[in-house]
Amino acid sequence: MGLKGFVEGGIASIVAGCSTHPLDLIKVRMQLQGETHAPNPAAVQTLRPAIAFHTTTPGTTIHLPQQPLPVPAPRVGPIAVAALFSGVSATMLRQTLYSTTRMGLYDILKQKWTDPNTKTMPLASKIAAGLIAGGIGAAVGNPADVAMVRMQADGRLPPAQRRNYKSVIDAITRMAKQEGITSLWRGSSLTVNRAMLVTASQLASYDQFKEMILEKRLMRDGLGTHVTASFAAGFVASVASNPVDVIKTRVMNMKVEAGEAPPYAGALDCAIKTVKAEGPMALYKGFIPTISRQGPFTIVLFVTLEQVRKLFKDF
Repeated sequence: MGLKGFVEGGIASIVAGCSTHPLDLIKVRMQLQGETHAPNPAAVQTLRPAIAFHTTTPGTTIHLPQQPLPVPAPRVGPIAVAALFSGVSATMLRQTLYSTTRMGLYDILKQKWTDPNTKTMPLASKIAAGLIAGGIGAAVGNPADVAMVRMQADGRLPPAQRRNYKSVIDAITRMAKQEGITSLWRGSSLTVNRAMLVTASQLASYDQFKEMILEKRLMRDGLGTHVTASFAAGFVASVASNPVDVIKTRVMNMKVEAGEAPPYAGALDCAIKTVKAEGPMALYKGFIPTISRQGPFTIVLFVTLEQVRKLFKDF
């Protein structure tokens, strides 16, 4: 029974992750917006039009600036983001490691902690199961998570600064060689914290919403119930996890040059610098893509999971 939960959760997670990957990519790139600071003011020449009025000769001579005025860089929006499936191999590996682990562990804990008489599980127990399963799953899948963030963010960098990873295996191999094995667990504390929040809010709230709908007989146990409960769970997970997700994305994506101090000393330093430079709402940067991705992801995840469970019920 334990292995069955891992297989069912893994299949549903891979299907959901791949189908919503473009939305995840948009979310990552929008979360990195505003991180690159403006160029050094001393290096930018201030251009002013020179208008000279000569009184010795009739008429007015206007001297236009020789250099064009700088054009502000356009903000990156969802429509402007190209290569929507960049890093999809990393997404598949991440779902295989992270989501398969968390879904399987949550299923095991759910079976152990469910009251055999009432067939119910208290909300506190559901949250606790989600926290435990999410934390362990994140620790297992962190290397793939780092690779996924970098591969998704690569397209927003100038060509000379891109890492140009060929695949998730290439990304993990090069990170280990160039930055050390520990780089594969960069931002792992953030990944674990986020995963605990997402899993607890997503899986626990789905079960809770589903039970409430069925208990109050608002709908039957079918597709409508699964979609409604999963969308509500996706919203709860998005609100709970977005601030941690922004910090995690930036810490994982930062470039650490040899002999130079890293842009962020850690998660707290990144949070402080982000809020100081861009304001508190920067922690909810990319929230629309987050909810746009988390909603469909959660729907596809649980609808697929329910169907896979039906297929495997006799095994």
